[in-house]
Amino acid sequence: MGHREDLLEGAKRCLLEKGFLRTTARDVVKESGTNLASIGYHYGSKDALLVQAYVSLIEGVGESFDPGLGGEVTQPPGSLERFHEMWASIIRAVPESRAIWLLSFELILQGDRIPQVRKLLAEAQEEGRSGLVSMFSGVPEPDLDKEAVETEGRFYQTLLNGLMVQWLFDPDSATTAEQLTEGLRRTIAGAAKS
Repeated sequence: MGHREDLLEGAKRCLLEKGFLRTTARDVVKESGTNLASIGYHYGSKDALLVQAYVSLIEGVGESFDPGLGGEVTQPPGSLERFHEMWASIIRAVPESRAIWLLSFELILQGDRIPQVRKLLAEAQEEGRSGLVSMFSGVPEPDLDKEAVETEGRFYQTLLNGLMVQWLFDPDSATTAEQLTEGLRRTIAGAAKS
């Protein structure tokens, strides 16, 4: 690995251990075995490096959500069964990704204090929405239309963020895939009556 990759890996470890606000450039340099000048050269700033490290961590979590990686998706896209299958997969991944979700909420709660970071993360959210739509719909990300990402993606992202709050706060009472699916089924049935 070169300095760029070493910095990224070191930054990821620092984020998981110390969080965003407590990680210093010196922490990253020590963890990565590089030097301070490398941060500016490769990423422009410590905050830009930490944002890239965070996005990389979140992408890894997203990949662990997708049962399709192992060829395990069994339900047709758009079905309630697929909806259930995907949420069950997401929930199974929560214990291994707890530290990353805690980091996410640190960033949400501290966003006003680090506006330049908040802006970078807001831009990265669209990619997250796109990935979620792709998982649930079975449509590859490059083939998704913008309207699907802006509507369905926001719907899934809202559910995901709410679900993660529940799982971080009290896993024993958090919503299950079965409850989410039944809630959606009832919502659809209610909408069909009107």
